[in-house]
Amino acid sequence: MLDILAERLRQGRRTVAFPESVPDLPPRYRGLPTLAPQSCDPPCASCAGVCPTGALGRDADGLYLDLGRCLFCGACEAACPRGMVTFTRDHRLASSTRQGLVLRPGLRPAVAPLEPGRRRLFARSLKLREISAGGCNACEADTNVLTTVVFDLGRFGIDFVASPRHADGVAVTGPVPRNMLAATLSTFAAVPDPRVAVAIGTCAVSGGLFAAGPEAAEGATPHLPVDLFIPGCPPHPLTILDGLLRLLGMKTP
Repeated sequence: MLDILAERLRQGRRTVAFPESVPDLPPRYRGLPTLAPQSCDPPCASCAGVCPTGALGRDADGLYLDLGRCLFCGACEAACPRGMVTFTRDHRLASSTRQGLVLRPGLRPAVAPLEPGRRRLFARSLKLREISAGGCNACEADTNVLTTVVFDLGRFGIDFVASPRHADGVAVTGPVPRNMLAATLSTFAAVPDPRVAVAIGTCAVSGGLFAAGPEAAEGATPHLPVDLFIPGCPPHPLTILDGLLRLLGMKTP
């Protein structure tokens, strides 16, 4: 027993200090992309043409990047000869609306807290039933990481539960293919009102790489009243945690 206590003291604190401070992110981490304010003149298709999901494009208002379809592969940044797209190390990617994920120069996604009624209910205790709807298990792995001692999601009163009857909402991962659609809808229907819905990962937001497939839907977005969109392929655990805390009205850096 004394050896165990001595080792515990030697290891010290393992839980990250977030939201008091932002922990170090991996050297290869790609966060919030930014678009250069200058116009593409003359316009070229060098960056948009390499995007595997069509997340990057140009319309009458200029260049845009849809985070809800972006895989954060970095191909556009490498292909653009003018440096119009740059991936920063900013982990704050979540948005309260689907349209809020469509970036323009000078814009960034934002999360508005839940309305006062639901916030009073969930601010100190939010239980989510995760629905793995056809995902590759990458997003699921990062939600699992949130429950470890490193992030310790439970210290904020947020937990994943085994039954929708015990939940305050659902967290959907994966593109929601046809054979998972009924299960996704029935799980959400089993959660008592008032409830929340969170789309985690690009597949859940838009269908990702599978959006055009005959068996795939466009994620959870067309089927559920999503309160929080968290893009990424997969999103970093810190991105997920930041979005959830801001949804509950907590301050984050």
